[in-house]
Amino acid sequence: MKVSEEGQGIGASLLPILEKLPFLSRCAKTRGWHYVIGWLHRLTGIWLVIAMTAHIYNLSPAPTAKMKIPALPIFAFFAWASSLAAGFHALNGGRLILYELFGNRNDAAMVRWTFGLSVAYAAMVGFLMIAKNQSASALFFWLTAFFAGVVTAYAVASRVWKTRHSAPWMLQRISGAFLLIAVPAYLLFLYLNPGVADHARAAVARMQDNVFTGIVFLALAAASLYHAGYGLFSVMADYVASRRARAGLTALILAFIAVLVFFTFRILSI
Repeated sequence: MKVSEEGQGIGASLLPILEKLPFLSRCAKTRGWHYVIGWLHRLTGIWLVIAMTAHIYNLSPAPTAKMKIPALPIFAFFAWASSLAAGFHALNGGRLILYELFGNRNDAAMVRWTFGLSVAYAAMVGFLMIAKNQSASALFFWLTAFFAGVVTAYAVASRVWKTRHSAPWMLQRISGAFLLIAVPAYLLFLYLNPGVADHARAAVARMQDNVFTGIVFLALAAASLYHAGYGLFSVMADYVASRRARAGLTALILAFIAVLVFFTFRILSI
């Protein structure tokens, strides 16, 4: 398959890195960069659903969720990898929104910024994980991050309501715009206070110190659960042709999200 000129432009700027990754290099040369980026977006999305599930379970007051997990380097690596996945998924989602709704067709430049900023964000999180000597006021931090997320979501909503897409599709874009700011901010918050990331419940407790930060956590949870559920449904719908199989998998996804909603409400009720 011939790679598009736009795909070649993207690949040319990233070629030194691409050549060191044989599998991605082969896919990009045969199917194009947009195919690779599309799959990276889906794979990082699935990774984040798994990470969110583990995080909610860990925060749950259920007795089994209180088991102590050894502080092995592998767990720190997975936590850092989640920040890399979150950065890429959020920024690439922002790129797609700019392309779909705001008519930004300079896709090659946006892809380069997506990769560059994703690495920069992961590096910043890694530094905070190692340093463990920073702190931030929960109220001030979330006043800034939450309203930035709301403004971003409103900007997308003002465009998306003019389209003829379905309400679930529009809500997916709006929730994604909010999460573009809120999820990276949440991960930063976990590592902006010494020891807080090692005791995730302490981070939530700090967010629940007042009504506003409690609302922030609720909005973050609601947007994340909806976005995750719709994302899983979209991936499934693209590859499952049978109506019966689709119906069964849709029911399974709804049940999975319902379980996460249940545990989220248990967290909020503490």
